[in-house]
Amino acid sequence: MEKRKTLPYNSYQLRELWTPKLIVWANADDNRLLKSPFGSFPWKDDPFRFLPCTNSTVPPPLDDPNPQKTWGTLFDRDPDHWSWGQRVPDALVNSDPHANRGIYLCGYLDLPLDYLNRSDSRIVRLAVTKYQVSGLARLDSRDKILKANRKSERTIIIEPGGPGGSGTLSLWETAEQVSDRFSGGKYDVLGWDPRGVNISLPSASCFPHDALRDRWFSLARQYREVSNAIEQLELADALNNATFYACQTRLGDFGRFIGTASVARDLEEIRKAHGEDEVSGYFLSYGTGIAQTYANMFPDKVGRMILDGTEYVKDHRLLGGFGWTSLDNTTDIWRDGFLGECVNAGPEWCALAKPNAIDGGPVTLAELEARMTKLIGSLAIRPISAFTEESGPSLVTYSAFVEVLYSIMYNPRIWPDAAQMLYELEQGNATLAAKLLDTQWEYRPTIRKPTHGLNLNELPSLVICADSYDAPSPADGLRWWDRLWGEMTTESWIAGNSRFASVLPCRYYEKYWGSAAEVYRGDLNKTMKTPVLLIAETYDPATPLGNGRRLLRDMGQNARLIVHHGYGHTSRWDKSECTDRIGKAYILDGTLPDEAETNCYADGKPYISIQK
Repeated sequence: MEKRKTLPYNSYQLRELWTPKLIVWANADDNRLLKSPFGSFPWKDDPFRFLPCTNSTVPPPLDDPNPQKTWGTLFDRDPDHWSWGQRVPDALVNSDPHANRGIYLCGYLDLPLDYLNRSDSRIVRLAVTKYQVSGLARLDSRDKILKANRKSERTIIIEPGGPGGSGTLSLWETAEQVSDRFSGGKYDVLGWDPRGVNISLPSASCFPHDALRDRWFSLARQYREVSNAIEQLELADALNNATFYACQTRLGDFGRFIGTASVARDLEEIRKAHGEDEVSGYFLSYGTGIAQTYANMFPDKVGRMILDGTEYVKDHRLLGGFGWTSLDNTTDIWRDGFLGECVNAGPEWCALAKPNAIDGGPVTLAELEARMTKLIGSLAIRPISAFTEESGPSLVTYSAFVEVLYSIMYNPRIWPDAAQMLYELEQGNATLAAKLLDTQWEYRPTIRKPTHGLNLNELPSLVICADSYDAPSPADGLRWWDRLWGEMTTESWIAGNSRFASVLPCRYYEKYWGSAAEVYRGDLNKTMKTPVLLIAETYDPATPLGNGRRLLRDMGQNARLIVHHGYGHTSRWDKSECTDRIGKAYILDGTLPDEAETNCYADGKPYISIQK
């Protein structure tokens, strides 16, 4: 049976990761013990100090007096322990289990905490992971590398968004697909954890335990529909004050150095370290904000950059802008997409489209929308009791349930399961709903092993607030925020509360950090070395199509836009051969459509094409 590759940083294993065990050699000075059939690691003069990835390759702590030595001890010379890519078909007849397979390499990069103050010697240690499509060449009998098959001609750098998205986690989950999708498997893929994220250091964690974070945030994130708005706003505001106080106490002035401009400078240093003349990459959601900022700070270093699920980074300069400018499509995708496509697919593919109990006739969109409004609205009056073996007694509450419904809109591939869950909940069976809510916990009471730097609600607020720190504060304080909360929930019942919670903490950024070390406030029309490719979806619950069109208007001849007619957040979930063809031609050859806008349509329909 084919051995599965290990994925040391995927989201499931990170929650169960054991304390890394260092490999101790009998004699660390004996080079023979440090060799493998593929040579020794890290390679000489490698800025990233790449090692073949295992479950132990986690960057050394910042207070380690000799981090490179500590890192070197993590090299495991047994290739069977390394993380390899999938075998290509013609490799199946090869007796070498590692032939014709890509390799996952883990490393780190030390960069300045403050780029604008050379006298500050403090650093951030960024985790970096690379998927190398060429794999590794074995040593010959004279310990010489047979082929210098290391780096590809061009590297696709990925950034999955957030703020708070982990590039190393994303790489484990998507690198081989990204390489195939945009280069036919020709180019390497590299991901990094931005400062404060996941296993980069310092980690922007302001709670010592995930259980404490869940405890307090469950109180603070009660939605407007189920609370006394003023009292709830006061509670959430007090918790945000306490959280940012804890962040300042635990992390010092780190909150000043976490904004998008600092991350863009980190990206430029990653480019330099990797030895490429320009940045090429695939940037998603908030990652497109990083890319927009980078492209205008370093326009002569712009390579072939795809921005998918486009934000309009100027929105981030506005107080609350990260939240209130992202609501255009959320109600439409629920009605036209999740419910409407369910009705179109019919009961064979979508449980919610089963004939109604009154006359046995086909379900209409109006009827289904009314049923769901009644079901979800009932939760605001009284939660539904539930039980699961994993968690025991449970409640399906309005706030938690609407929040998870919003997240479901991001990915139409899970809509059939979500429809089944809603159908059973409507019939009085809350088990699937309770199990789904359990997955949203940061702290998992059934898992007794420590988590590892992933579950950080604080990081997004720090980034959002650093980017908008200089926006004028409202003169009437919480009253202004109360009006904003009401306007956002009126515009979108499914997303308004969640988006509002992401921006409310910004009332306290200046109190604890004064100002961000650097923000980019320039225009978005710098002349690029290479025009960028924008992808904006017609039914995107987080980054509306209008964002892409505003950005295209600003960038002019420096960009082209694909209007991706489909559902979900970014073009990954509702696939289009047209979108992929243009993206691949761009990454491989640098070719772009002549027209400013190109329409591409998803290849199938939710529910039906997903299950075929």
